[in-house]
Amino acid sequence: MSWFKHRERHRVAVLVRDGLLPMELGIVHRLFSQAFSTRGEPLYEVRTCALAPGKVRTDADFTIDVEHGPEILTEAETVVVPASDEDYEPTVDGTMNPQLAAAFAQIRPGTRIASICTGSFVLAAAGLLNGRTATTHWKSVDQFRELHPLVHLDPDVLYTEDRNVLTAAGVASGIDLCLHMIRCDHGSAVANEVARGTVVPPHREGGQAQFIQRPVPESGQSSTAKARTWALEHLDRPLTLRELAAKESMSVRTFTRRFRTETGISPVQWLTQQRVERARQLLEETDLSIDRIAENAGFGTAASLRQHLQSVLGVSPSAYRGTFRGPMGTPAA
Repeated sequence: MSWFKHRERHRVAVLVRDGLLPMELGIVHRLFSQAFSTRGEPLYEVRTCALAPGKVRTDADFTIDVEHGPEILTEAETVVVPASDEDYEPTVDGTMNPQLAAAFAQIRPGTRIASICTGSFVLAAAGLLNGRTATTHWKSVDQFRELHPLVHLDPDVLYTEDRNVLTAAGVASGIDLCLHMIRCDHGSAVANEVARGTVVPPHREGGQAQFIQRPVPESGQSSTAKARTWALEHLDRPLTLRELAAKESMSVRTFTRRFRTETGISPVQWLTQQRVERARQLLEETDLSIDRIAENAGFGTAASLRQHLQSVLGVSPSAYRGTFRGPMGTPAA
């Protein structure tokens, strides 16, 4: 018996538990279900499962009725584990209960597995994070480290990816993680369209800080949004901190401090991210040469573009283009 109706679509299973945070379940369904090919065909099929079919308690004033049990995990190509309010309760040794362990035993080797927020405790209890880099919600860092000392925990990022295991720090960064998986599967054009339809930023690097002290400027302070908008319109040429600061009528020192407060990263890091994204878009959607793409994205030379793409994505520009563009220059999706 097949629990997924469309075998040609990427099969995503969301494993929910009592105490579910409903928004996290909604994020997975909403984002993956909005991903379409250039022919308008859905690229994913998402199914929800529980440790046993039936009612699942949420952390709100309602329950959800889940049709499937863990048997659908045997067919999934991606498994996502959202948080539960029970994750915040201290445990003795961080091990899995037998029912949850039995569910995880049904996941095929090599399946992509992701957690949102404190769902990372489940992945750690299953031994999937030992020796890997992972993150969790900043409020749970001390408890996580105590229970799972073999995990390389990075509490200062939005999400992590270590081979086929991914973790997101919190509810909102679950959006970033899902978009990241869609982008890895089908390219930035598909992911950006999903982001536009959901009205969220199309891309935030996993390495951004998950907890920013003052995400909104204080009363009377200027934002750095004008400088960022201007920079995006001029990525093809060298940009200096002095130029960016001048757009906000700030000193370089004040601008740099304000920029990091509002974005969680430095202006130089942000510019590099935007240039990589521009290069990815041009590689996917145009037939421009690598040299021209390097110029348009502001890297200057093809060698610089190759270095940055290799550092961020682990592939060369030509390999990236080959992955996301089909024959005759048409998109592969």
